Amino acid sequence: MDKTTGGWISGFLGVLIFSGSLPATRIAVMDFDPVFLTVARAAVAGALGVCLLLLFREKRPARSDLFPLIIVALGVVVGFPLLTALALKHITAAHSIVFIGLLPLATAIFGVLRGGERPRPVFWVFSCLGSALVAGFALSQGITAAPLGDLLMVAAVIACGLGYAEGAKLSRRLGGWQVISWALVVSLPLMLALALYTMPSTLSGISGPAWASFAYVSVFSMLIGFVFWYRGLALGGIAAVGQLQLLQPFFGLALAGLLLREEVSPMMFLVTLAVVCCVAGAKKFAS
Repeated sequence: MDKTTGGWISGFLGVLIFSGSLPATRIAVMDFDPVFLTVARAAVAGALGVCLLLLFREKRPARSDLFPLIIVALGVVVGFPLLTALALKHITAAHSIVFIGLLPLATAIFGVLRGGERPRPVFWVFSCLGSALVAGFALSQGITAAPLGDLLMVAAVIACGLGYAEGAKLSRRLGGWQVISWALVVSLPLMLALALYTMPSTLSGISGPAWASFAYVSVFSMLIGFVFWYRGLALGGIAAVGQLQLLQPFFGLALAGLLLREEVSPMMFLVTLAVVCCVAGAKKFAS
């Protein structure tokens, strides 16, 4: 298996894991305050990151890596989780599909700006077409206007795209799991302090699904998913592998159909097929 193929496989596994993040966050914020959820999940993942770094005796990053790690932390440890948690107090998880469909394009743009990548012009055609298909499908499902939620999701997409691109750039030197672990460690003191400060006076009223969702976003969304995702971006290219995110909303809908027995329409499969073609086209013309 060549390096690029390995990168696409790793990226695909990362997308599968991330697909459950927004539904899990939606469930969690029904019982948890969004700010507490954000800082607590980062604190839990940060503690796990410390354990991993100590277990494998990883050496500290160079001083020049500190600022990029802070950017990663601001983008994917704090920015995206907090902004989406706040947005999901105003909009549904289905509504957020519109914006997640724009994330691959944002990642590709930051891959050019921060990662120095130069995809061919045809790549941008497939990338924009794929984003339009995802957003159009979500809009066709019917959406209630919620300007504040929409603005928060736009900000979340920008923060996440920057964090993805910066983390992928670092992963070429430090490794995928090392980057997210160090980013979590950098943010751990502040996240832990804020988690203790914002902790509710009692946790007795928290439901089982909310606790399960909290565990998922803390361990899988904040750590394990990034191990695969940053490795994929580093090996396969930020702009190219980033297009796999176009499939994320459809994995989420499929998950809802299988586990929650929600209706999955034939249109979903047709649009998914079209998006797969866009991803294949983006991969072909990424460099």
